[in-house]
Amino acid sequence: MSDAPNSPEAVARARALYDLGNTSIFASKADPRFHYTLYVPPAVGKGAKVELLVAVHGSSRTSFLEFRDGFAEFGRWNNVAILCPVFPTGVLGDGASSGYKYMQEGDIRYDQVLLAMVEEVAAKYQQDWQRFAMFGFSGGGHFTHRFAILHPETLWAASIGAPGSVTLLDPERDWWVGIRDLEARFGIRFDQDALARLPVQMLVGDADLETWEITHKPGGRYWMEGANDAGRTRPERIKALAASFEKAGVKVQLEVVPGVSHDRMKVLGRVKDFLAGVLTTMRAR
Repeated sequence: MSDAPNSPEAVARARALYDLGNTSIFASKADPRFHYTLYVPPAVGKGAKVELLVAVHGSSRTSFLEFRDGFAEFGRWNNVAILCPVFPTGVLGDGASSGYKYMQEGDIRYDQVLLAMVEEVAAKYQQDWQRFAMFGFSGGGHFTHRFAILHPETLWAASIGAPGSVTLLDPERDWWVGIRDLEARFGIRFDQDALARLPVQMLVGDADLETWEITHKPGGRYWMEGANDAGRTRPERIKALAASFEKAGVKVQLEVVPGVSHDRMKVLGRVKDFLAGVLTTMRAR
């Protein structure tokens, strides 16, 4: 005889199938236009407390599953859950694909969308995820470094992979090129001290040299004066970002990976090493 749908046995089976390990894909309760999936270490089902890593996809969006699966073993053996948000293309019905990278699109604040997801899953799994780590590559690298600028106090580590365009900590230029109007635009005052305390890794392949997708031109959706001033290629731009962060007191682990082009999966091992090192230091306190 099968278990009744609401019996303790049925609930336990459903949780093991959909809520632990590689989970189902869920709509955010705060805004169902946005989705997420997770890897949750099985020990969480027995009450274990774990850390959280948010892994943010690039422009194609398909990497959200690659990141969930690619970090799963790391998460299991290091007691870290993996949250992979999905920010769909054209969420406002206009086909635009890059809104999430710049944190704001129409009335959408993507940083707040992400924070609501974290709050939701923390409550669901009875975890304390007031602080978490974040990794993103390409479009996710856009998101990660800008999220770190806006919310450094919420992160225990940030790994920034090959963003196409970067926001420098320039008080003389407006967002997204600089941070002069941060408070007026987002209602957030830049917290340099909190950012300086954040362990930051920046990665790019030394062969990641194509510029067709990252060169801003007048009339483009994100064109503004200074849009290309950080450099021509991704390696040039991430070096400018690292220098800007370091000037603000951030200790940046910059890695220019030999022989690698724009390939997200070839940097995951380095990201895991960085995160494992931060975890070791953090848990020893």
